[in-house]
Amino acid sequence: MAVSPLSMRRLGYHVTWTGILAALIVLFWAVIAIIGPSLMPHDPGEIVDFDYFGPMSKALWFGSDYLGRDMVSRILMGARYTVGISLAAVCLACASGALLGMTAAVTGGWFDTLLSRFLDALNSIPSKLFGLVMVAAVGSSIPVLILVLAVIYTPGSYRFARALAVNINTMDYVTVARARGERTPYLILHEILPNMTGPVLADIGLRFVFIVLLLSGLSFLGLGVQPPYADWGSLVRENIGGLPFGAPAVIIPSLAIASLTISVNLLIDNLPVKIRDRSA
Repeated sequence: MAVSPLSMRRLGYHVTWTGILAALIVLFWAVIAIIGPSLMPHDPGEIVDFDYFGPMSKALWFGSDYLGRDMVSRILMGARYTVGISLAAVCLACASGALLGMTAAVTGGWFDTLLSRFLDALNSIPSKLFGLVMVAAVGSSIPVLILVLAVIYTPGSYRFARALAVNINTMDYVTVARARGERTPYLILHEILPNMTGPVLADIGLRFVFIVLLLSGLSFLGLGVQPPYADWGSLVRENIGGLPFGAPAVIIPSLAIASLTISVNLLIDNLPVKIRDRSA
C-alpha cells in the first residue's frame, strides 16, 4: 500500500512529494540493477539491427547503438555495473572512513594526528587524476575499480565521521561510560555510532552520487568497465559518434546517469524527519 505525505504526517513525520518521487526513481534503478539482466529482450552483444544508431521503434524501444545492438538490453545490463560498483565502493569507503574517524576521535593522541595528516595528504590529490593513474597503472577490472573508488572517497568520509565523533565524544553519556571503564570498541559501537547514524547515512548518499559520476567519467575516458561489459559511462563513450544525429544510444545512458544522481540528491534533501525535530 502506498504511503502518502498525509499519512506520514499523521505518524509524526514531514515528507514531500519530491522526496517520494525521488525515492521511487532510486528504488526503480535499484530493482533494475538486481533483476535487469532477466528482463533483457536480447543478448547485450547481439546485433539485432543492420542500421547503426537506429531510432526508437516498437522492436527497439531505445533504438540501436553504433553496432546495431539493442540499447534496452545494454541499459539494463549497464545498470548492474553502474549501481553495483558504486554501491560497493561507497559502502567500503564510508564503512572504513567512519570506523577510522570514530577510532581517531576516541583514541586521540599520535594515532589521530598521524592518521589525519596521512588522509589529508591523500585527499589533496585530485580524485580524477588519482583514479586515472591508479587504473592505468594496475589495470581496469571490477575489483580494482571498487578499491580505487573506495580509496579516493575514504578520506572525506573519515573527516566527516571524525568531526561528528569528536563532538559526541564530549557528551556526558560518553564520559560516564568511560568512567565505568568501558573500552574503546564499546564506546565506538554503543555510544558514538548510534548517535551519528543519520548524518552518516546522508553522507553515504552524497558520496554515492560522487562515485557514480567519477565511475562514469573513468568509463567515458576508456578506463572504467571494459568491453564486452559496459556501464552507463561506457555506453555514452562508445556511442558518442551518434550525438550529431541525436541518437537515443547516447542520450538514454546520459539521462539514466542524470536521473539516478539527481534523484539521490533530492532524496537526501527530502528525507522524512520528525515534525517535532524540525520545530526544535
